[in-house]
Amino acid sequence: MALFTKNYLGIDIGASSIKVVEISISGKKRKLENYIEFKMPLSEQSLKTFHGESAALLSNEVSEILQAILRRAKIKERKIALSLPDFSTFFTTFSLPPMTEIEVPQAIEFEAKHYIPLPLSEVTFDWQIIDKEESISGLKRRVLLVAIPNTVLQNYQRVAALCSLEIVGMEAEVFSLIRSAWPGGKYDFLPICMVDFGWKSTTVSIVEKKKVAASFCFDISSIALTKDLSLALGISLEEAEKLKIIHGLDPQKPEIAKVLLDKINLLTMEIDKICGDFFQATGRRVDNLVLSGGTANLFGLKEYLSARIKKNVLMAAPFSALTCPVVLGQRLNQIGPSFAVALGAALMSAD
Repeated sequence: MALFTKNYLGIDIGASSIKVVEISISGKKRKLENYIEFKMPLSEQSLKTFHGESAALLSNEVSEILQAILRRAKIKERKIALSLPDFSTFFTTFSLPPMTEIEVPQAIEFEAKHYIPLPLSEVTFDWQIIDKEESISGLKRRVLLVAIPNTVLQNYQRVAALCSLEIVGMEAEVFSLIRSAWPGGKYDFLPICMVDFGWKSTTVSIVEKKKVAASFCFDISSIALTKDLSLALGISLEEAEKLKIIHGLDPQKPEIAKVLLDKINLLTMEIDKICGDFFQATGRRVDNLVLSGGTANLFGLKEYLSARIKKNVLMAAPFSALTCPVVLGQRLNQIGPSFAVALGAALMSAD
């Protein structure tokens, strides 16, 4: 019955786009109600994040865009969940020596000072135990520490306030991604490499049993590929972006593919290293990779990564777990990798 149906709104404010996903939940039924995206033209200033002297200006700009797209999509829900860019978030893992449960929080706060490159008073941090190992001396714990600068949080809060929206949750993108793009089934007990290939950065995370074991952010990105192509071919960014989208890694266009592969090969090296380090530390191989982000659909990328790093590469398919109009099936499969974070945020608010 509609009386027991509730809507949830997830928002992903990225470096050059804003994505919004609205879902409804009734019992065990999860339905896609709406989705919309705004993309900043290449010729204009990037949305980036909210740092420095321009923080208030960017907050105003983002809030105006967000209000406009919510009106356009006729979305009335006011409670939202937000994802926070991984490039604005600090991730680290470390081990604790054996100690009592009561001692753990104090020990983590002490260790955090050595890993977070800002004073603890300037960040909001959280942690979770991701692994435990019994030893002769007692129980050893592996900790995941996540910290976000307070300035980033405050400016997202400012955007929500300007839009008369109520934030019910905020989390780093990687957690939203896991929530919506985890493949499930036989993969539930296997470590998976999740690669979010975005506009400004790419995040590579090792995830096991839906918990982040390691996460790293690189400046190998969609805009970096476009800039390289623009420089190599002596063309505008707009022209380079079109060629990148149309041809990607097409071997029939070697003058384009070769330029793009310079950075993509750097990414494959990082993926190999991260997966190799995890294997060395745990003895568990990472044989599967989930690809998401706006650049995930780059022509030939999935196949190239699979051949290069010798792994089973899956495309993120976040909408597959929702009830969606059949007519949108092909379209949602295509845009799914790009909307995985926004949908994950919406699901966060439903948890």
